[in-house]
Amino acid sequence: MIIKLMNIEPKNRKFKLNIELVPSSSWCDNLRKVLSKTDWDKIRRKTYADYKYRCGICGAEGKMNCHEVWEYDDKNYIQKLTGFIALCDMCHYVKHIGLAGVLASEGKLNYKKVIEHFAKVNNCSKEDFEIYMEIVFEQWSRRSQHNWSVDLGEYKK
Repeated sequence: MIIKLMNIEPKNRKFKLNIELVPSSSWCDNLRKVLSKTDWDKIRRKTYADYKYRCGICGAEGKMNCHEVWEYDDKNYIQKLTGFIALCDMCHYVKHIGLAGVLASEGKLNYKKVIEHFAKVNNCSKEDFEIYMEIVFEQWSRRSQHNWSVDLGEYKK
C-alpha cells in the first residue's frame, strides 16, 4: 500500500482525469464570480465550441460545464487561472469531488457513479481512486493552511 501511495501523485499525468481541490482560502474566488453573466456566457460558449461540444477529458457529448483550469504555485501561494475546459457532468463532479460528496449526502447525486467514472476514464481500480483521493485531500489540507492569492491572469481585464 505505501509503495502505491508513493507512485500516485495528485498531478500525476498517468491519470487523465484528476481531482482538483481548491485551497479553502480561495473558495468561491473565480472568474465567473467577477464577470457579468453576458461575459461569462461568451467564455463558456467559446470553450464549448473549442472542444467541439464534447468533454475535453472523456469525449462525452451532451450537457457541458465550463471548468476553470488553475495552476498552483505552492512556494508563493498563488493560484493562477490559465484557461478553460469543457467537461461533462461526471468529469466535472470528479474535479469537484468535495461538492460531489455534499450532493450525494443530500441524495442529489450517486457518488458511486462518480467513482466508477473516475476509474473508467483512468483505467484504474476503486482502490486506486481511494488512495489517490487520500493524497489529494492531504495536499488540500497542506495548501489550506495558507492564504492564497488568486491571479486571474489574462482574464483579469
